[in-house]
Amino acid sequence: MTDNKQGKRPLRSTQWFGERDKNGFMYRSWMKNQGIPEHHFQGKPVIGICNTWSELTPCNAHFRDLADRVRRGILEAGGVPVEFPVFSNGESNLRPTAMLTRNLAAMDVEESIRGNPIDGVVLMTGCDKTTPALMMGAASCDLPALVVTGGPMLNGKHRGQDVGSGTLVWNLHEDYKAGRITLDEFMDAEAGMSRSTGTCNTMGTASTMACVAEAMGMSLPGSAAIPAVDSRRYANAYVSGMRIVEMIKEDLKPSDIMTRASFINAIRTIAAVGGSTNTTIHMKALAQRVGVPLSLDDWQTYGQPVPTIVDLLPSGRYLMEEFYYAGGLPPVLRRLGEAELLEKGAMTVTGKTLWDNNRSAECFNDEVIRPLDNPLCASGGICIVRGNLAPRGAVLKPSSASPELMKHRGRAVVFEDFEHYKARIMDPDLDVDRNSVMVLKNCGPKGYPGMAEVGNMGLPPKLLKQGVTDMVRISDARMSGTAFGTVVLHVTPEARELGPLAAVEDGDWIVLDAEGGELRVELSEEELARRLELVRQKLPIARVGGYMQLYLEHVLQADEGCDFDFLVGCRGAKVPAHSH
Repeated sequence: MTDNKQGKRPLRSTQWFGERDKNGFMYRSWMKNQGIPEHHFQGKPVIGICNTWSELTPCNAHFRDLADRVRRGILEAGGVPVEFPVFSNGESNLRPTAMLTRNLAAMDVEESIRGNPIDGVVLMTGCDKTTPALMMGAASCDLPALVVTGGPMLNGKHRGQDVGSGTLVWNLHEDYKAGRITLDEFMDAEAGMSRSTGTCNTMGTASTMACVAEAMGMSLPGSAAIPAVDSRRYANAYVSGMRIVEMIKEDLKPSDIMTRASFINAIRTIAAVGGSTNTTIHMKALAQRVGVPLSLDDWQTYGQPVPTIVDLLPSGRYLMEEFYYAGGLPPVLRRLGEAELLEKGAMTVTGKTLWDNNRSAECFNDEVIRPLDNPLCASGGICIVRGNLAPRGAVLKPSSASPELMKHRGRAVVFEDFEHYKARIMDPDLDVDRNSVMVLKNCGPKGYPGMAEVGNMGLPPKLLKQGVTDMVRISDARMSGTAFGTVVLHVTPEARELGPLAAVEDGDWIVLDAEGGELRVELSEEELARRLELVRQKLPIARVGGYMQLYLEHVLQADEGCDFDFLVGCRGAKVPAHSH
């Protein structure tokens, strides 16, 4: 095999296939049992297609066909495609939560890339955690990599209306609990919500992470919003396969693309599209893999001044199909750039800057992608709050919250864990009113191992029947990007780590001031310390074994990205010498 065009280094795969000796004989011979011809071992880059296809991950169920288009593109450009599977952690089926196994998937990806004879990799991502997991694993190897997202499903349809996946569930379930619809009416919406393969068609975590990949320059321009079943999604996969071959010749790596400037662009983009709070965790974990400094303060500094201009559920009205037809992410990036809200010189997988890729983008619908002077929300970034209840921070999504609750003082109604919440919330005698603050504990990374999406607690039926539609809710959990409400999440440190949240009791007064960045409980330091000591004495000792034990012993807190402490950093692609 030959060097790349710049002559910076020989193709990595030559370590396996380039020697005319015993080891080269064996590596080539074993690969030839698949019918690979001799000339594919002579000067051609080997491209891994890292595939998260699984019938248990419905969002990614079309990836066999999509990967085939990537394969065709690689072949046309003169590369040798080799597809390999990695752990597919689908949010919809995997219990207790796909977040528990995000790091496991990232480990799988990293070791698969490093240990195999590949020169670059195409990352097939879609469902929520597959995008950050594959990007994290690839970043820690730092071989040329390009993200191909699977795209959102078609608009849901129910009773003549367009409905959003995920968001419809939260809405209708509250209607059912309030007695406004019957159980049969609730179940009738089931088939119409998800009527094609693909990710959630709202601006949930999957679509937000697709926008992150594009805004960071890790996927081709215009790729984030293409519907999963649109023929243009397959064309995008094809040209992505072609492009990765050129990236290897140019030696264009994740570390060249995922710079601090690209992370700032992603933060601003998330604000503009009304993206998921989950991205605060995933982007921190990713930044740590490439050695880029990133903190929750950056979300305030760079995200808060940016208005939300994409009018999509759960914050707005439309769905991902309309977003794509309006032009997708490129006109959003153009509008940010024209307002000097973009780091224009950030490099991308095209070999050009983000601004060069998007400066001429057109918007075809100003209702879906609004002008900056007519935003959905004037300050759209993820809001960070701190105080004696969240010393290391907590997050709130202003674009999906109720403005009148963004500054609020109320009595706490406390649920010690999610099982306690389920047992208590339906009680008609629950001591709660519309001004109460619902508090959920022990649902953070260690408390509910994996930090499940239970932070958007459904409201008490007794209040729903009174017409209450939102309340302040606080927890150390996450929530689905498809969810909505005045929900404070990722309280850090979590209750299981003896964060102050663990000390809150029914009746305590809690103050939220989103604009002032404050979240506190009206208790003295001495009282907090006294209560936390009582909690500490009752903490269970976790001895569960297996992967769960590894997780509990090594997972970092939410403000640190929930990565494993031993996975932080880039370990490169160097591999030990021949083992035969």
